[in-house]
Amino acid sequence: MSSLATIASVIGDPSRSAMLQALLPGEALTAGELARVAGIGAAAASGQMKTLVESGLVSVHAQGRHRYHRLAGEEVAAALETLIALPQTSPRKSWPHGDAFRQARLCWHHVAGRLGVALHERLSGDGWIAAAPGGWDLTARGEERLGRLGVDLAAARKAPRFACDCMDWSERRPHLSGGLGREITSMLIARRWLNRIEPAATDLVQRRRLACTPEGKRALSSEFGITA
Repeated sequence: MSSLATIASVIGDPSRSAMLQALLPGEALTAGELARVAGIGAAAASGQMKTLVESGLVSVHAQGRHRYHRLAGEEVAAALETLIALPQTSPRKSWPHGDAFRQARLCWHHVAGRLGVALHERLSGDGWIAAAPGGWDLTARGEERLGRLGVDLAAARKAPRFACDCMDWSERRPHLSGGLGREITSMLIARRWLNRIEPAATDLVQRRRLACTPEGKRALSSEFGITA
């Protein structure tokens, strides 16, 4: 079996698919938390996680008696988000997760949803970033503006990929990923322009939600020309 077919068979299992989607925000979760989101027992979850780890999609961090699982990297998250966004053979169902979740959420460590797509379009359309081999690079304008806003560009450049597209699950258009997407998101949250939403722990999908604060709405409008 080819590596592509192997990965497809791993992702195609409903329980493993649910677990992978729960890990998309980038948080590390225990096997018990993943078992609940997949609707299976602890023993079955252990076997499913073993398969995900052996496939290279998930990594494990042991801390005392606990074992925490997370996606193996940003490239895994981007691939999953792209697969979720692919057209289905059956008629596409209406968006099931609510308008707030579609507006702004985390995909790995970068902003997704309508806000993420709008931010990408503004950065590229206004010449803050320019197409480069494998993704995007900063222009002089982008370097100056993002540096002034406090985006850690040095940290962004240390990432395996500096800036690239990630096909958005709900919008079917790309948002920005890579180190630059991560650091812009960190800045937005650090300035409290965006806030994490923390619903019930069992609602692992909705834990990805982001909410724009009143100050954030003003700042996104004045700094990026985005209406949030």
